[in-house]
Amino acid sequence: MKHIQQARLEIVLAALLFSTGGAAIKGTGFSGLHGGIQVACLRSGVAAIAIALMLPRSRRAWTWRTFVVGVAYAATLILFVAANKLTTSASAIFLQDTAPLYVLLAGPLLLHERIRRVDLIFMAVMMAGLSLFIISPGPAVATAPHPLEGNILALISGVGWAATVIGLRWLARGEGGSDAAAGATVAGNLIAFLACLPLAVPVHGDGVDWVLIVYLGVVQIGLAYVFLTKGVRYVTAFEVSLLLFVEPALNPVWTWLIHGEKPSPLSILGGVLILGATAVKICLDWKLTPRAVAAAASGGEVSGVAEAAPGARGSPGSAGSPGGG
Repeated sequence: MKHIQQARLEIVLAALLFSTGGAAIKGTGFSGLHGGIQVACLRSGVAAIAIALMLPRSRRAWTWRTFVVGVAYAATLILFVAANKLTTSASAIFLQDTAPLYVLLAGPLLLHERIRRVDLIFMAVMMAGLSLFIISPGPAVATAPHPLEGNILALISGVGWAATVIGLRWLARGEGGSDAAAGATVAGNLIAFLACLPLAVPVHGDGVDWVLIVYLGVVQIGLAYVFLTKGVRYVTAFEVSLLLFVEPALNPVWTWLIHGEKPSPLSILGGVLILGATAVKICLDWKLTPRAVAAAASGGEVSGVAEAAPGARGSPGSAGSPGGG
């Protein structure tokens, strides 16, 4: 029982750290799309080193598959940071959390899973939530100067995270197991760093910028990922999924408290539809296939994360994408 309680706390702490990504990204002095690329570059460079040092097993079992999944994860990281610089953090995290929709659509082709009638209802609600972000991206403000463009990038980041989740499941079930999947997180951050580097230099930041960059890489991604991988050892995928909802719930709150950023009413409604549909689907899936979901949770650390994550963050979440939020 003690192990389970501690594991739950570790997952909540991971989600809490993931949730600070939006506010920290917006707190840096790097502005606009170019600023987003600079933050993504530096954040991922620091995160790659941090995760490799804190999780030695992430340095093992690298294969060509590691880099394939790493590319999808790198795209997610870059797009999420760029989206945060252009639109509200609420829109960025909610739109990235549409990943389950794309996983579901890819199921018949990639995972040989048929779409059920209840899944069609889930997809319809998700699409309704998505449409609200397009219809009403919100007014341009200092912390979200180009909301429509940012929403589009966030939407694509959700596709990237869906591909990452599928890829992590593919790796965790293969020869390298959870070590291979952990290695993909380091590879993804490394690829993101190298891909953005030519566009990011020269970098001119003050002391606050560098403190935030180190925080984003070491704490918001690195430490959060350590907490998450430790916690999923003892908690079922169903409970992990629900606990990780702390991230998208708190992400807009931190940005509002620190930067005074307020998403539009329709964006909030869209987020409620997306997260609500995901939560209901998780509960229904758990009731329909409890043994399969429980087995997925016990099948390995990162495997459990991949099966459980309904959508981040960055990180690392997002509802709990490792590093995306």
